[in-house]
Amino acid sequence: MAEYDVVIIGGGPGGYVAAIRAAQLGLKTAVVEKDRLGGTCLNWGCIPTKALLFNAELVHLFRRAQEFGITCDNLQVDLAPAVDRSRQVVDRMVSGVEFLLQKNKVAVVSGSGTLKSRNEVVIEPSGDVLDAAHVVIASGGVPRTLPGIEIDGRTVITSREALELREPPASIAIIGGGPIGVEFAYLYAGYGSQVTVIEMLDHLLPQEDQEVSRMLERALKQQGIAFLTKATVRELRVSGGKAHIAVAVGDREQEVEADKALVAAGTAANSAGLGLEELGVALDRGFVQIDDRLKTNVEGVYAIGDVTGKLMLAHVASEQGVIAVEGIAGNAPPAPDYLKMPRCTYCQPQVASCGLTEAQARERGYQVRVGRFPFRANGKAMASAATDGFAKVVIDADSGEMLGWNIIGAEATALIAEAALSLATESTAADLSRTVHAHPTLSEALKEAALAAQGRSIHFWSEPSRGATA
Repeated sequence: MAEYDVVIIGGGPGGYVAAIRAAQLGLKTAVVEKDRLGGTCLNWGCIPTKALLFNAELVHLFRRAQEFGITCDNLQVDLAPAVDRSRQVVDRMVSGVEFLLQKNKVAVVSGSGTLKSRNEVVIEPSGDVLDAAHVVIASGGVPRTLPGIEIDGRTVITSREALELREPPASIAIIGGGPIGVEFAYLYAGYGSQVTVIEMLDHLLPQEDQEVSRMLERALKQQGIAFLTKATVRELRVSGGKAHIAVAVGDREQEVEADKALVAAGTAANSAGLGLEELGVALDRGFVQIDDRLKTNVEGVYAIGDVTGKLMLAHVASEQGVIAVEGIAGNAPPAPDYLKMPRCTYCQPQVASCGLTEAQARERGYQVRVGRFPFRANGKAMASAATDGFAKVVIDADSGEMLGWNIIGAEATALIAEAALSLATESTAADLSRTVHAHPTLSEALKEAALAAQGRSIHFWSEPSRGATA
């Protein structure tokens, strides 16, 4: 029986980051992984999708080449090499994770881990037992399915199968208008597919600020992407090699026919078969219940990442992993503040946010002031032909503290880092607007939005808001 200070079940972005930090803290650590290191994110999620989305962005730019004085006769695009490149990127990233774990002297155990007790992890199929003072569950999530819809892996697929398609379907219906759905919509539209997105709620990206969602809908419509909102899937059947989807939109019913149907309805917890229920670990709809130190109700057992259902993003899992092992090592890191963590969608225009939306801030009783700055008034955006979008900040009118950021446009997913820092440090709009931003850069949009919230925007005229400071 091998003895460890920490055994981590799952080698994704939560698990391997937790393992490296645990090793740095002097804890003898093992990671149990049944597939490849990197988890879903690295192998079949974040990394390969972003590689493919970069290809799609290039395709979109080539189609606009004439705007920039470039002639492309007989333009041909091929999805297969893009898929090959995405797998090469994955392989390099996995090798990098393997190298880091080796250098940090983390034991990597191949197999499935099951909790026999709070201190024992059984490895299958070998039957080996790892003795652990602490166990961290980092088993991630799995694509959520919908009642009555059978995933056959051919006509009806999830994102996992979509990442292996080497030819774009002539037509594809995407069920779910969240980040996964709109990213694949952008990808396949770029490669010529006829795309229809079906979303149950009022807007695409329904968790984002409504102004952002509406602008994204306009942009996707201009790209030829069709979408149905306030739409409920009544039935999905496969006939003649096509998906036939009965959809109710208000009082109206219609059928969407497509060569492929991609179910992008979110993520469920990957908690089955880990021995959690037998051990008495508290679950809610499969998600492991944790406190603000990532502890479960069973002493010595922690959980991080998608399996907790807190905020199902890779960088959140990594941060949770660090906090969990810091606590195991006897340190007292701050509890995770999920509200202030960035949320990103990588279609074009990109979408990123952190903190409260305007509606959420008003619901919580804040006296709200809002600052907006459109990318069309930003010199770098104009020079780069990337003028779709805006930066929007929500502030507390009384204190000037920034409550939330909502950005849509080029490089929004990079710009959000400064916004997240401003929330983490409880900065005011005045603090950010006094920070010198290089010109010409897209980052100036954030400074201008902060100025606008104070009625002081320099490069865009808007009527001064009530209570604006001189």
